[in-house]
Amino acid sequence: MGKRFFLFLMMALPLCGMAAAQEADYRLVLQKTDLLEGAAMDGTRWEGWGTSLCWWANRVGYNPALTQASARLFFDAEAGLGLNIMRYNIGGGDDPSHHHITRTDSDVPGWLYVEADGRQSYRYDADSCQLNVLRAAADAAGDDAYIEVFSNSPPYFMTNSGCSSGNVKADENNLRDDAYEALAEYLAHVTNYMVNNMGLNVKSVSPMNEPNTNYWSALSNKQEGCHFDAGAPQSRILVETSKALERYGLGRLVLVASDETNPALQIEEIEKYTPEARKVIDRISSHTYSTNRIKELGDLVRKERINLWMSETDGANTSGEQAGEMGAGLWMAEKIITDIRDMRPSAWVMWQVIDTHVSANGYKGRRDSGPLRTARGYWGLSCANHDTNEIQLSQKYYAFGQFSRYIRPGDILVLSDLQASGDIPEQAAQGRPRTACRTLSAWNAAKRRLTVVCTNASASEKTVDIDVSDFGLRKAGVKIVRTSGSMSEGEHWTDAGNARIKKGAAQFTLAPNSVTTFIISK
Repeated sequence: MGKRFFLFLMMALPLCGMAAAQEADYRLVLQKTDLLEGAAMDGTRWEGWGTSLCWWANRVGYNPALTQASARLFFDAEAGLGLNIMRYNIGGGDDPSHHHITRTDSDVPGWLYVEADGRQSYRYDADSCQLNVLRAAADAAGDDAYIEVFSNSPPYFMTNSGCSSGNVKADENNLRDDAYEALAEYLAHVTNYMVNNMGLNVKSVSPMNEPNTNYWSALSNKQEGCHFDAGAPQSRILVETSKALERYGLGRLVLVASDETNPALQIEEIEKYTPEARKVIDRISSHTYSTNRIKELGDLVRKERINLWMSETDGANTSGEQAGEMGAGLWMAEKIITDIRDMRPSAWVMWQVIDTHVSANGYKGRRDSGPLRTARGYWGLSCANHDTNEIQLSQKYYAFGQFSRYIRPGDILVLSDLQASGDIPEQAAQGRPRTACRTLSAWNAAKRRLTVVCTNASASEKTVDIDVSDFGLRKAGVKIVRTSGSMSEGEHWTDAGNARIKKGAAQFTLAPNSVTTFIISK
């Protein structure tokens, strides 16, 4: 009798994460007509998630323990985030007499040096720290690894200012008029060495970073960009880079333009490329530090039939209602969803996964930035502690993983949206209506697997009906994974139970201030 009573009790209790049948706050009907198949014009589907290695890899790569920890935590799909895209910065170095780059991670060595006799020569081990991390990251990512090389600045001796931080007037071109071919040769030479001497599987090259801005000025505390006017200057470096890659037998690599800071500027630049430049461009990459004209950019590149990435963003922002440490993570989750829904890129790449460092001794005589302040918004996902050889994580890290661990390269994104019930008010946020809950989904036809990520940025539970019948999943299992709360007491990719899809649908509960992933498969 005891055994029969136990079975009855188990049948009567709702499964963890699954609500009892009632009118839900939200409804999500996943439909095949919302598949983004073919969004990436190079023949792939979702290409993946990633990070720039600039500048954090330059700072941690001297340390084998931190190098291996970062590879595991950020690029291993089982133990960490499962990022597969790594953007390697070919540094510009700086004039040896300069001492203005005070950020301990930002003094990125160049590969090409001016010797005492005036000759230029390559030092292939100069950037060993960043390369140590790149090799470890590529190994951890495995077959999905995608290496892109990019340039923040030309070598200082190719610039008008003689400084790799920018021009004296930050809104004027810093690459000398007679150095376009030299910069293209430099980028192609380094890329060729990485491919043919180091055995690294480089797949794309981006010769500019946020070029048409006034952010980059001489003698600043970092090496981050080089101004190129829209039109002829940007077109010229793209064409010269294409020619240089061809000379090295690397014409198969994807040539990228132009990693601008926001979609509005990116559109202006596309419109001003010369016909010759348009012919050599294989992908448009835009950052989304602001989102002006973001949908228009997505529409434009689809009309032009060229691939599109969101290649850099981050911010010290928060979301949620009294969300505490989850505030930064909820902002990150909502940023991912908004960027992908509005721009429809085939990859989403954040700026730096490590943005702060702790070290009693500092680095090269400079002080590190200190620990994360997780009670508010912050850049990055983690802090490298050089005294303990540890990488200190955050809820923002785990929120990102709710997407990157489960929506994988080769999946097809599904843009079916949540529909709120009549009693859920819309709130004004950043000039656009939003609800407390957002969602992003993906389909893997080979595995017959749907992945659904839902945020809840309210302080109360919300329920959602999920209908997957259009994908033939009238009966399916559901694995539920959730991140919520704090680092000390919260959930971190926590197994929140299992459920069953019956007759093509089921109802689930979203915990307050949480990001939840539902993996639905037969």
